[in-house]
Amino acid sequence: MNTKLTLTIDQSVIEKAKKYAKEKERSLSDLIENYLKALTKDSTQNDIELTPIVKSLKGSFSAPKNIDYKKDLANRLSEKYL
Repeated sequence: MNTKLTLTIDQSVIEKAKKYAKEKERSLSDLIENYLKALTKDSTQNDIELTPIVKSLKGSFSAPKNIDYKKDLANRLSEKYL
């Protein structure tokens, strides 16, 4: 059941959102509804089902507690592309 909702949003944001919705060939209501669904989705719900191979690998690697993976990734990407 659809219910009407009144929102107060800055005019410039509305104009940009309408333009975006038109480009994506969707309604503004649809975009907002899907955004709110994503925001309120139960975080314990897992839509991705792991394959048996991935399940068998899960937990097989434990990284050191002091690892900074973002810094390490940035360094590796810099080495690769720069």
